[in-house]
Amino acid sequence: MSTSQPIRYLFAIARPSHRIAVRRPFTTSTCLHARPPPKHKSIKASDLGLVTENETKQRVSAKDLRPYSEEEKSALSKRYTPEQITAIEAGEAAIDPQDLAEQGAVREDAMRLTYLDDFSYIHPVVDKPVRAPEENYDPNLRFKTEDELADDLTEWVKNMPDDPERLDWMKFMDNTRLTVGKEEAERNPPSSLSPEIPKLDILKPKGSQGEEIEPSLQRLMRQTGFDAREIARFRVKNLVVHRVVNQTRLGKIDSMYYLAVAGNGKGLLGIGEGKSAEAGEARVQARNSAIRNMQPIPMYEGRTIFGDVKGKVSASEVELMTRPPGV
Repeated sequence: MSTSQPIRYLFAIARPSHRIAVRRPFTTSTCLHARPPPKHKSIKASDLGLVTENETKQRVSAKDLRPYSEEEKSALSKRYTPEQITAIEAGEAAIDPQDLAEQGAVREDAMRLTYLDDFSYIHPVVDKPVRAPEENYDPNLRFKTEDELADDLTEWVKNMPDDPERLDWMKFMDNTRLTVGKEEAERNPPSSLSPEIPKLDILKPKGSQGEEIEPSLQRLMRQTGFDAREIARFRVKNLVVHRVVNQTRLGKIDSMYYLAVAGNGKGLLGIGEGKSAEAGEARVQARNSAIRNMQPIPMYEGRTIFGDVKGKVSASEVELMTRPPGV
């Protein structure tokens, strides 16, 4: 017998019996220290002159924010009063030009907001709701009795004009109080409940005049908030198309399967599936599902991804690689 075998057993016993846990990454991409060095040097597209000035969006400097000239003041005087012009100049003088240059730039990335707000009015969904003060609360507030309501009606009939109109009755119904106590407690009562979210017009189906919108498209427009023109401009590509068979007690039932990918070319990407007996209906289901599942993807310079990504599910492997400008 070899003497190395008992010694090997002794070393095996000296090792710890527990297994060291390996930290697993949250994504399927390779760790940064294990990635190979990039093959191409990182070059901005703006340095090569491959993008327009609007796409590079230069940042405004504090030197560009100069005072109003005489011509600009004369143009403002046609629309505003001298007091308003003085208030505008005082308000702009109170703000540091460097803050305007750094924080006043319009964002062009995929995570930007879809609207510009000048804070001239209160938005019922985004802004904090304006609530009534707690001083409006009246603990002794009660409803009027039938006799008190009858007295109010009798008083209105006595003071009614000779030729009453329907508008007079509507004003009486709107201005008549139904409670006894503080008027603010009835007109503007304090509440801890959140205000009702109003219905947005952007969720309503929009189509050209005389055009009939399909029910499936209307449902997709309500779910995503896009109108018919925006949905038509999305890029949709069918990746997998094949026939599937479902075995039932009545026999084999054939269906068509579609796997589609949709995007807008500006950072939104989605994948969807569809299956139906008709090929056209399955294709529409896959397209709508892909548009419904679109998610924002961070893009480098608005043209490519930030790094290489590898993924594997069963026997399928996918690799996405970032590319330099012009490729």
